[in-house]
Order: sequence, then C-alpha cells, then structure tokens
Amino acid sequence: MGKRSKKFTEALSKIDPNKMYSVKEAITLCKSVSFAKFDETVDLAFRLGVDPRHADQMIRGAIVMPGGTGKDVKVVVITSGENIKKAEDAGADFVGSDDIITKIQGGWLDFDRVIATPDMMGKVGRVARVLGPRGLMPNPKLGTVTTDVEKAIKEQKSGKVEYRTDKTGIIHVPIGKKSFSDDKIFENYQAITSAIVKAKPASAKGVFLKSLTMSTTMGPGLKLDTFEALSI
Repeated sequence: MGKRSKKFTEALSKIDPNKMYSVKEAITLCKSVSFAKFDETVDLAFRLGVDPRHADQMIRGAIVMPGGTGKDVKVVVITSGENIKKAEDAGADFVGSDDIITKIQGGWLDFDRVIATPDMMGKVGRVARVLGPRGLMPNPKLGTVTTDVEKAIKEQKSGKVEYRTDKTGIIHVPIGKKSFSDDKIFENYQAITSAIVKAKPASAKGVFLKSLTMSTTMGPGLKLDTFEALSI
C-alpha cells in the first residue's frame, strides 16, 4: 500500500472534511491534490432523496457535455441498408447488422456505445442479456435507438454522457479530465447538475439533493454546497 496510501493521506490532509466547497473552489482543489501519473477523470456523485425501487423515482437520461468528456468513445452501429454507409461516413468505429450481433454473442465487447436503428431492435434483443447489465443496450430515451444515425454518432463522439440512479439512489457522472481548464469542467458541472435537478420525480418526498461530492479517479472526495447546486 505504502506509496499510494501516503499520497492519498497527503491529499486528504489538504481537504477540510467539514467544509461545503463552492464548485469553483472544489475544481481547483480537486486538480491540485490529484496525484496519479495519468490524466484522472473528475467525477460527481449526487446522493438523491429517491427510492430507486420505485420505477417512477428512477432517474435516467443522457446529456451532451458542452465541454466534452476527454474520452475517445468507440461507437458500434447496428443497422441495415443505406444507413450502413451513413454510419461509416459519420465516423462510427464498427458498423454492421447480423455480423455485429454474432460477434457480440461470441464475447466481443471492444466498444463503449451501441446505436441501433429501430428496424434492428428485434435482432439486438438477442444480445440484450450481454448488453443490458453493462449499460450498453440501445434505448430510444437515450437517443441510441434512432433513424438519425449521423446525429447519434456525433453526439456520442462529442461527449454524450448517460446517467442513472444506482440501487442506493446515487448518480455517478464524469464531468471531464484533470487536464481540462477549470472553465470547461465548470461548464459540464452546470449542464449535468441542471439536468438532474430538473429531473426530480413528482413522487420524491423530502430533500431531493442530499449531498454532492466531487473527486478525481484516485483522489479524496470534496463535499459541495448543495444550495449553490440548486440555484443553477
């Protein structure tokens, strides 16, 4: 443990556990205490006053981050006919129909997003058990089941992020990389926070945004001022 725990403890010592940080303070501090040798991701964790066991309190959506994500997203498009060429021209990494389904059935998972046209969803159903648990199943609400493959590919490549509440009512979302400017991270923070606050279910009772934490991949978490978040 030695080296890592020492660095983590040192990073932790620079953070006040009782303080509610403003977003801009948190971004600067998060980046300054980040100690990994790679370009760490900056993450947000929203703890919400919802009960995800009730379908009407499950929050799920997708948003294009205005500042991008800094991640190279590998996109698969499952389609047919003229959409195959459209998808290839729009920059999809892998395009096909039955051949792609067969590859996935054989264990191939070298991609980050799956886009499908509606006519292929019957066939995509064959690999739902593989894609579903990994959060890769195409979904009309998330814009990944669509006839406009060009738009969907562009969105995914330019930084579309999906979010959903986990079993404990927490949403984890990446909002950029340590190498991003503070302004870029702040822009992404505003976009995702606004989307989640607006998604409050009518049936959710009590405090909706219980806590909000920012951290880098390896770094300690900083508590953010929830009142500031709600005023966006």
